Amino acid sequence: MAAAGRERTVAIVGATGAVGEVLLQVLAERRFPVGELRPLASGRSAGTTVSFAGRDLVVREATPAAFDGADFVFFAATGALSKELAPEVARRGGVAIDKSNSWRMDREVPLVVPEINPDALEKHRGIVACPNCTTIGFVMTLEPLRRAAGIQSVVVTTLQAVSGTGKPGVEELERQLGETAAGAAATTSTYPVQIAHNVLPLCESFRDDGYSTEEVKLVQETRKILAMPDLALSVTCVRVPVRVGHSASMLVETERPLSAAEARAALAAFPGVVVVDDPRENVFPTPQGAAGRDEVLVGRIRKDLSSDRLWLWQVSDNLRKGAATNAVQIAEEMMHRGLK
Repeated sequence: MAAAGRERTVAIVGATGAVGEVLLQVLAERRFPVGELRPLASGRSAGTTVSFAGRDLVVREATPAAFDGADFVFFAATGALSKELAPEVARRGGVAIDKSNSWRMDREVPLVVPEINPDALEKHRGIVACPNCTTIGFVMTLEPLRRAAGIQSVVVTTLQAVSGTGKPGVEELERQLGETAAGAAATTSTYPVQIAHNVLPLCESFRDDGYSTEEVKLVQETRKILAMPDLALSVTCVRVPVRVGHSASMLVETERPLSAAEARAALAAFPGVVVVDDPRENVFPTPQGAAGRDEVLVGRIRKDLSSDRLWLWQVSDNLRKGAATNAVQIAEEMMHRGLK
């Protein structure tokens, strides 16, 4: 939760989007010291209203002048908008906390999960990047194991909810469910093929080498956050017909052998991670169980049958810890450190 102190002027670029709406909820829930809230969006959404702390606020167009006097500006909009406008926040003495892919791999911009690498914030120059929603749950699961026994390699398959594509992804799933229930053909616009009653081995778009852009993001961001540029990662990202909650099946090779019990204890002791793992009672993490929660849920912790590696199953709410909550935690950590 936010520490007591002076109130801050906060702006949200993309306040009408899926992550923007959750940001408003998280700021209120965590009692972030908001003195003034400025909901901003593209010109297309300007003039609409959002609700915060029992008040309806008019959404303004995101322009450089809208950042005058702002302490924190959360970007939950397109990468193009944050690429253009985040430097304007920094020039005005504020801090831009960006959820898009625009700044994550910039060497001058810290990429932060506060439970893992908060010291990176000390080097900020007015812009801080928030990792991809898939990356956050993944590294939150890896870090306790790394601290306990080191990490040598990871094989991961992610199963990603449609809200990872924003409101258009959710709307497409809901529309297709209605169409197919009525016996009609599913219409597509957001995804290349039908997502309802289907699984797509594609998140974002394919590159020439056969990998998706999402898969490459997961590899690059994980290496940067953990400061392990040579970490061996093998990745497949899959889109599934679930509204909220990204999951991942992980096969982890540690530097020294780690028993399932040791791994379970390390994970349970780590801030922001909850172990949900009782096979005898059929207890395990699910997207439904993670929805609305800020913790990363980990279960199915077991030794591989043919090696010393460990299998784990991880689930987190991609709109909360995967996006909004992590961004607010970054701002809270900066206030705690006296950086803003």
